[in-house]
Amino acid sequence: MKFNTFIHDVRILKALYALGFHDLTSVQQNTIPVLLDNKDCIVQSKTGSGKTAAYALPILEKIIIDQKEPQALILAPTRELVLQIQEAFDHLGVYKKIKTVAVFGKQPFAFQKEDLSQRCHVIIATPGRLLEHLKEHTFDSTKIQYLILDEADEMLGLNFYQDILQIIEYLSDSRINCLLSATINDSIESLSKDILNNPVWIINNDQADQIDQSFYYTKMEEKVSYLLHLLVKEKPESCIVFANTRQMVDEIYEQLQSRQISVNKIHGGMLQEDRLRQMNAFKQGEFRILVSTDVAARGIDIQKVDLIINYEVPNTFWIYIHRIGRSGRMKNKGKAITLVSDQEKEKYLEIINKLNLPEDLKTIELQNEYDLSCLSKPERQLEDKTKKLRKDITKLYINAGKSKKIRAKDLVGAIMSIDEIEFDDIGVIQIQEHQSYVDILNGKGKIVLEVLQNRKIKNKSVRVEVANH
Repeated sequence: MKFNTFIHDVRILKALYALGFHDLTSVQQNTIPVLLDNKDCIVQSKTGSGKTAAYALPILEKIIIDQKEPQALILAPTRELVLQIQEAFDHLGVYKKIKTVAVFGKQPFAFQKEDLSQRCHVIIATPGRLLEHLKEHTFDSTKIQYLILDEADEMLGLNFYQDILQIIEYLSDSRINCLLSATINDSIESLSKDILNNPVWIINNDQADQIDQSFYYTKMEEKVSYLLHLLVKEKPESCIVFANTRQMVDEIYEQLQSRQISVNKIHGGMLQEDRLRQMNAFKQGEFRILVSTDVAARGIDIQKVDLIINYEVPNTFWIYIHRIGRSGRMKNKGKAITLVSDQEKEKYLEIINKLNLPEDLKTIELQNEYDLSCLSKPERQLEDKTKKLRKDITKLYINAGKSKKIRAKDLVGAIMSIDEIEFDDIGVIQIQEHQSYVDILNGKGKIVLEVLQNRKIKNKSVRVEVANH
């Protein structure tokens, strides 16, 4: 089924096609019409099923561009996932000129307040920081028509239940709600009763079937050797190795790096900027193996990961499902290998029993030496579906903002006075205190840049250049 079955805004379809998306996934087929029909829903779907677009597209289809107040609120458990969701909305809504604001902790409150004071269509936030803004009344929440709780099970696991209930008190009762979760447990059912109205249930549980899962018995002290053997045997272009603790991630990383293997790591002990940098580099295929904890891996959205290796058996069944869900995304066939020691057999048995898999612990005949040259930096870069879209868009920086009484209409007027430029070539505009940003669409950024560099705006001399973010 094609996207234009449900989505009719040509600006959104243009972005979808530029991103290389044409066919709906199962969860999108089932979710989009429900939200377009203004019904609440609960979506049980694994990572990699296309669930972000499943709620983003109907929201984007219905957003009223000229309304200043935010119309949709998406809550997510981590900063990384907030930024991933924002990126999806920005890409899909670029030609409709959708303005998004990301709200999370460890970022200046004042900067977020300034962004929220301007026109904003969609807010993507972690619950704690959003609640601070609501209590300070930094934006008008009464016009929010959509409330989305993404990875609701993770939010409840982080004790955000009461925060979510407090947030709802600031919202209109007429809103449409969508709760997305990989698991359905008592807490999720309780939350759904608190916030949803006669919801439609959408179940998409077939992802594990498209992942080849295998388990290997190993002694704890031989796990590094097993890992090397499996990496050489599989020769993955893209592989995530999961461990349960930061300390173990560091140890695995050091073992692989010391052997000149193309590897990097992420865990919660690293600075957020460093984690995001490593995740983006991994997405682009700049290195072959990523060693990670579960928390740090939340929000990794990569179209093709060849192999998942559980260096340690995860502590719960659902963590296992989240881990292997990093492979086998969309319609790709995935592969997951788990190393099981004597101390971990109980957790292993829980996993295979819940998945109805046979008890089959494989063994490996280890070698004294391995040719690790096949694990050097990958030869190919992973496909970047946003490349075509980004090539079409140029974000310009102007060193003048509110302090010089620059308004959005001043920038629009200056840009529209340029030959070859039409209104549809101007994207999202952000006016800050001392600078402004404007997206130029349809590949016309170079034209606008060259003209504005030699032209005054509102009779003021300004510096205009390509933005570095």
